[in-house]
Amino acid sequence: MAENKPQNLNHVAIIMDGNRRWAREKKLKIFQGHKLGEERMEPIIDSAIEMGIKYLTFWAFSTENWHRSQAEVTFLLNLFRKVLDKKIDRFHQKNVKIKVIGNLKLFPQDIQERTQRWIGKTENNTRITVNLALSYGGRDEIIRAIEKLRANSKFNPDLIGTKLTQEEFIKYLDTAGQPDPDLLIRTGGERRLSGFLLWQLEYTELYFTDVFWPDFTPEEFKIAVNEYFNRQRRFGK
Repeated sequence: MAENKPQNLNHVAIIMDGNRRWAREKKLKIFQGHKLGEERMEPIIDSAIEMGIKYLTFWAFSTENWHRSQAEVTFLLNLFRKVLDKKIDRFHQKNVKIKVIGNLKLFPQDIQERTQRWIGKTENNTRITVNLALSYGGRDEIIRAIEKLRANSKFNPDLIGTKLTQEEFIKYLDTAGQPDPDLLIRTGGERRLSGFLLWQLEYTELYFTDVFWPDFTPEEFKIAVNEYFNRQRRFGK
């Protein structure tokens, strides 16, 4: 029914998949896939700004990625360092607000400190909020939210009559204060969530493409957005 078509798009989440397979297909080192993949983020941010999208979430590093080879993990950590140092001023000039979701404590201290500086510098920007999911896992986020909840005496499980609502619980999630994604895009041909934003994606529209992330252009992004606006959203009703 036409009346169920979405009228706006506030939040897009992206699983940036396919960097390594892209590199292998081109007989390149996998590091080159990661490097080009990082460079693809800013054009998508610019495109989202043009469309009036207010929130954009990139899954950049999962909790499972720590189990990759030491060489690959080291490369990714160094890539984060370069990005944090190189792009903070440009994003700030574009009025982009940077947030980080995930277990940042698992990163080396210098990356934690650089990230906090980036967050602090852009915290008053208003054009778009860009979430970087770093050391992120959906189950890990929920467990961490429960731990934060347990530390709040208001919800002491020993107190009879204490009732937890969804509205209260989401205050402890990494995305507290943000709307749930309207659209999830996963590149690289896989058709699964892999644990991404398990709570937040309850009624999100899913878009899967075979295009590897290093080949995912603003034009591909617009194709996904156009399909979203042709979907029917009923939210279980």
